[in-house]
Amino acid sequence: MKLEMRQLAALAAVIEECSFERAAQRLHVTQSAVSQRIKQLEERFGQVLVVRSTPVQATEAGQRVLKHYRQVSLLEQELLQTLSQQDAQGFSRVALGLNADSLETWFPGAVATLVTEQRLLLDLKVDDQDVTHQLLRDGEVIGCITSSPRAMPGCQCVPLGVVPYRCLASTAYLARYFPEGVTAEGFRHAPVAEFSRKDRLQNRYLQQFFGLAPHSYPRHRIPSSEAFCELIALGLACGMVPDQQGQLMIRQGRAVDMTPGQYLAVPLYWHVWNLGSELIRLLTQALVAAAERELDPFSRHPVLTHPG
Repeated sequence: MKLEMRQLAALAAVIEECSFERAAQRLHVTQSAVSQRIKQLEERFGQVLVVRSTPVQATEAGQRVLKHYRQVSLLEQELLQTLSQQDAQGFSRVALGLNADSLETWFPGAVATLVTEQRLLLDLKVDDQDVTHQLLRDGEVIGCITSSPRAMPGCQCVPLGVVPYRCLASTAYLARYFPEGVTAEGFRHAPVAEFSRKDRLQNRYLQQFFGLAPHSYPRHRIPSSEAFCELIALGLACGMVPDQQGQLMIRQGRAVDMTPGQYLAVPLYWHVWNLGSELIRLLTQALVAAAERELDPFSRHPVLTHPG
């Protein structure tokens, strides 16, 4: 079965823009032309590839086709750049999945030089480190940073390092909710911060060290790494903070470690398509080098917190 790249490009544009109208604007064609290309592609596969809802969503089959298109496009871009006698004039778009804490701390510095030298445009998809794996599985990204060590078929898994997460709070918060010391009963009435509904670190911490069942405590939901730390410093909640941010808060007197010595060691792995791609090689090299500088080695943390 021969696939037409313009039909695949139309599918990618519709899924990424979540709209036939915006996809048409991006491709500089009419909306009718985009619809026709998607229809032809669906007829060729004999399956519906996108759900015509608001916003438009890809079906499972559509995500698989999109994954194929992105892999082929990546290799095609590299081939054109290799064979060109002139310097590349355009940019290459790269979709990556990662957690908000990595984006807030070590990741930008890890890829800064590569982005400049290779003229890359980053399309970063942020989710909890336990679930970024799904972005790669669905074909939304070419690589992801995740806490899962299990490599998917067709992908390679590269260990990066470990991030300790400690439960931090302000002294005012402790005085208000834990005047007699940190106890399991105190947590039942003390608000905690979580990043999203997928964030399970607080659950694991309280279950492991205090025997509390999941969600048996009041919660703030704060989908911003910076605001997450700020609410803790303001005494509105306690929460699990990575050492890259937490140690600075402690040194500045904005927070304290609620239970010194009790923390969760979250491993990070780089998962990426197993393709003979120079860009993938350079990305992997840059992330591994930065992880060696910024993350803890695995040997320092014998007990790791993997996805449940």
